[in-house]
Amino acid sequence: MNVTSKTIETNRIELTLTITPEELEKGLEIAFEKVRKDVTVEGFRKGKIPRRMFEKKFGVEVLYDDALNAIFPDVYGKALESEGIDPVDYPEWDVKEISKEAGAIATATVWTKPVVELGDYKGLEVTPLSEAVTEADIQAELDKLAGARSEMVIKEGAAQEGDIAIIDFEGFKDGVAFEGGKGENHSLELGSNAFIPGFESQVEGMAAGDEKEINVSFPEDYHAADLAGVPVVFKVNVHEVKTRNLPVIDDEFVKDLDREGIETVEALKADLTDKLTESKKSAAEAHLINTVIEQAVDNATFDVPDVMVENEISNLVRRMEQQYSQQGITLEMFLQFSGQTMESLREQMRPQAIKNVAQSLVIEAIIEKEDVEVTEEDVEKELTMMSEAYNMEVAQIKTMIPDLSMLRADVKSRKTVDLLVEQAKLV
Repeated sequence: MNVTSKTIETNRIELTLTITPEELEKGLEIAFEKVRKDVTVEGFRKGKIPRRMFEKKFGVEVLYDDALNAIFPDVYGKALESEGIDPVDYPEWDVKEISKEAGAIATATVWTKPVVELGDYKGLEVTPLSEAVTEADIQAELDKLAGARSEMVIKEGAAQEGDIAIIDFEGFKDGVAFEGGKGENHSLELGSNAFIPGFESQVEGMAAGDEKEINVSFPEDYHAADLAGVPVVFKVNVHEVKTRNLPVIDDEFVKDLDREGIETVEALKADLTDKLTESKKSAAEAHLINTVIEQAVDNATFDVPDVMVENEISNLVRRMEQQYSQQGITLEMFLQFSGQTMESLREQMRPQAIKNVAQSLVIEAIIEKEDVEVTEEDVEKELTMMSEAYNMEVAQIKTMIPDLSMLRADVKSRKTVDLLVEQAKLV
């Protein structure tokens, strides 16, 4: 096989592969063995027709597609190796010429990883998050516990933030009611930001029996294109207002929480302090990691190929689908509930996908520049951590991961991030 390449555009290369008659013959033989078992021809038992007779009756051309598919992995792999290409997606194939006698000429259009020009990634300055637990933090947790056990009671007077207003509403665009803009006996928690900006703040101050016209504009990025950025009027009628009747946080309240070994307010505060300390420590570590990675990406120069972004969006969609399936919800159900289409969901995920791809590319570039290696000790340590997390023996974990290449790649990336963190300057 002979291969030549030319750059079509940035990160996109066209390979021209000249496949010899001998290479094509291997594919033809595989293709023939694949189809002959189902061929019945008079004078031969099913699946026993000789290839010569098969080609005479049906023509060798019917084998070409299967023949090329059979030899594709080998010839394509050799072509990539020959040209030193690292593809990021499946190629687009186009067969230019093919014959049993002359072989084949085909082109493969390939997307490649971009060249990353690293900027500063060592000694990056980071302002750390405070790990101190304040009285306000503890009080906020106590308020959450009280709120979870509050009772809703009818309120006389005007609705305020935190109250729930039971409302009828209908939206009008240029004086005409629009689809999806009507609701009856809807429970709206003021301050929840469940409605478009400006709506809930205008319901505040209304009381049971009040009617009002609320003027707002839909966000510019609203999923319904005909309403995005458009000013509308909602006619709102308040049926009743409910407010939360919060319980008193005392020792009896704490006992009702039924937490083992915690029966007083002081004991509860101590327990919350421990949990908040651990949570803030984790948040501070995550902030440090995320900040150094983001700075390293910002300091680097490179293009993010669209095909890599699209592939990452598909990965994010699959993960979402798996998460919802564990709750018995299909992706189609989620889209229906949220009023989205697959196209709008993918667009919503695009910024995160771009971020994920960019970070991956920069970390890979740092791995190569720093020559980061993963030792057998690193692998065993990772397997031990996994065995402890899943309460399984290391040997059992190994049987579940016969190919450790992905695990090694994850460890290598983590070691690289650790390097950035260790050399960061806290300011």
